[in-house]
Amino acid sequence: QVQLVESGGGLVQAGGSLRLSCAASGRTLSGYVMGWFRQAPGKEREFVAAITWSFARTYYADSVKGRFTISRVNGENSGYLQMNSLKPEDTAVYYCASDIMGRGTASNPASYRYWGQGTQVTVSS
Repeated sequence: QVQLVESGGGLVQAGGSLRLSCAASGRTLSGYVMGWFRQAPGKEREFVAAITWSFARTYYADSVKGRFTISRVNGENSGYLQMNSLKPEDTAVYYCASDIMGRGTASNPASYRYWGQGTQVTVSS
């Protein structure tokens, strides 16, 4: 069992930056993948980025490539999402998720059993 807790959300002006954190507990994430997803009001949950824990291979949605950076710190069992050049359309609740590699594609929410509670990101224009 893995417990995930996000932090770092908030209100920022367009063009600004935020750094989200996801702290994992319950077991080491070696052999796991961590993903970030977001959900805006009235919309489906969408993939943002993912990282494989052991080799730090990264994946990004086209909408965030070049602006967002996903990373992890093995020793801390924590993952991060650095978000730069934020746009109003990035406004959403952001969730981190994790599961053992091989359960499915990293961009599919159904591939993950473990989810955090979410953190709100609001970008004003």
